[in-house]
Amino acid sequence: MPHLDPFLLTIAAIFMLAGFVKGVIGLGLPTVSVSLLAVAMPPGQALAIVIVPAIVTNIWQTFVGPYLRDIVRRLWPLMVGTAIGIWLNAGALTGGAARYASIVLGVLLVIYAVTALSKVSFSIAPGNEKWIGGLVGLVTGVISASSGVQVIPSVPFMQAIGMEKDELVQALGVFFTVATLALGFTLTRAGLVNSATALPGAVAMASSFAGVFLGQAVRSRMDAERFRRWFLIAMIFLGLYLAGTAITKIYFA
Repeated sequence: MPHLDPFLLTIAAIFMLAGFVKGVIGLGLPTVSVSLLAVAMPPGQALAIVIVPAIVTNIWQTFVGPYLRDIVRRLWPLMVGTAIGIWLNAGALTGGAARYASIVLGVLLVIYAVTALSKVSFSIAPGNEKWIGGLVGLVTGVISASSGVQVIPSVPFMQAIGMEKDELVQALGVFFTVATLALGFTLTRAGLVNSATALPGAVAMASSFAGVFLGQAVRSRMDAERFRRWFLIAMIFLGLYLAGTAITKIYFA
């Protein structure tokens, strides 16, 4: 009987779950997978495994829908700003501040989940979309380069400009494709994406697609709002655990 690598089995399980979440609610694959992997490894290493499956699944989501031209027209400042922010903060996951990445990741997960659960909403006038989008993108890029989290504050911005549900789902795919490609380029230059991540990345990609298809299959039969609520609650506890564990290791070890 062939030996099953426990590490690869863990990768498969994590990405199956992350893909399922994405299939049900349209986002969450990098957030879930990086957060769970960060329990056992630095976020930079986790991101190196996440990059390829995240890019491929987001490209697929990008072209599912008829809104691509309008999305690019409305969101190009957000995407350009994000790429610039990632470039400006490129050394965050590999330099001296890398040991604080788990704390940043944990805190951001809690902020994101609490904000989403509170359902605080605001709107942005069409005339302000471009310049606000550029600033939001810049902040998102800086945060992404230090933690791998790309949902803050980009997702609230996309919700605030009044996108319809189906358009928003496609817009998330477009934005996350651009943001993940920019982050992947930065990680590759830093040497984090290499041949050692090829096999885990392949397992992650196959498991992600299986999870996405499963999530989509059950989405119509599931109370998506209830699932989203419990998912966000779980993110709060995971964020607290990541931040608390990292603080303990840094200051009390």
